[in-house]
Amino acid sequence: MSLYQMRKFVAPEFIFGVGSRRRVGYYARNLMARRVLVVSDPGVIAAGWLKDVQADLTNVGIESVVFHALTPNPKDHEVMAGAAFYASERCDLIVAVGGGSVMDCAKGIGIVHANGCHILAFEGVDQVVVPGPPLICIPTTAGTAADISQFCIVVNTQDRYKMAIISKTMVPDVALVDPETTLTMSPYLTACTGLDALTHAIEAYVSTASSPVADVHALAAVTLIWKNLEIAVAQPNNLMTRENMLLGSLHAGLAFSNASLGAVHALAHSLGGFLDLPHGECNALLLEHVVRFNMNAATDRYGQIGQAMGIDMRGMTESEWAKKITTELAALRKRVGIVDSLALRGVHSTDIPELAGHALNDACLVTNPRYTQLGDIKAIYGEAL
Repeated sequence: MSLYQMRKFVAPEFIFGVGSRRRVGYYARNLMARRVLVVSDPGVIAAGWLKDVQADLTNVGIESVVFHALTPNPKDHEVMAGAAFYASERCDLIVAVGGGSVMDCAKGIGIVHANGCHILAFEGVDQVVVPGPPLICIPTTAGTAADISQFCIVVNTQDRYKMAIISKTMVPDVALVDPETTLTMSPYLTACTGLDALTHAIEAYVSTASSPVADVHALAAVTLIWKNLEIAVAQPNNLMTRENMLLGSLHAGLAFSNASLGAVHALAHSLGGFLDLPHGECNALLLEHVVRFNMNAATDRYGQIGQAMGIDMRGMTESEWAKKITTELAALRKRVGIVDSLALRGVHSTDIPELAGHALNDACLVTNPRYTQLGDIKAIYGEAL
């Protein structure tokens, strides 16, 4: 009998390191681009990162146009507008410069254009028939890892929830992972995206689809993020810490893209779409509650996560260190400024049935280590109120 289950591992070509964004012209030319759609957002444009990218494209003789009519938590109609713009401008390659919202919107634009249908048609696992045009991602946050993952998250505005599109076709062709681009993140954005990355790592490690290869990346991510997140929030210009946070995000992305996620993300997708809250903030507010719910179903795995967090569990009983892990997760969240509860963000107990219904149908729930029913989801939301 074999020791390990058979697993696949998918990752794009990526360059990690300061200055890697400067390779965008080189890769666009290698991909035979003539006219590039650059997807970005107003904050990234104001920070100057878009200007750098367009200059590099111009230097190699490639034209570019910009689409930035998108909001945090990209909406279905924004993706559709972007796809129409891509077609009208006769583009042949997409470059995404921004955080998870920008990169997810760019992914959506590509598959809508290639398949000629509405973005809502792709919800679920392996629902994309034709891959989109070539895609280069330049992340400007250390958290979502959309630059290397098989995930694309878009808000279904009619039903007010985030739908997950999971497909190998969502993996970009190239990721240029440059820590310098994260220097312009605010402390709160740093906290939210950092806890998003930590959640990716934890959920991937306890996932029922985990693997030895994904495990290495997941634990490396937990260690890096735990050691560096508070410093990154307190010292935004500390490039060494920014490098470690982005490396942690990269490791976490490689883990969850292949091992998938769990109940934290299922509940966060529903919550974020319902109230248009930052995704990382939703994860941060739910993480400790889901870990407590899951603990008995993956005790050993959570114990290894605790060790990666630097918790000294010598002499503790299993129940003691289990409680210590959730206590430490809650304490970190508060130390980096993500405080209060769901209730103070506008969630009412009467909203829970609708939130739970969408969460129950989220693809991320499939790989949660503990079988999760509707009543369980309602209880977790209730604890987080």
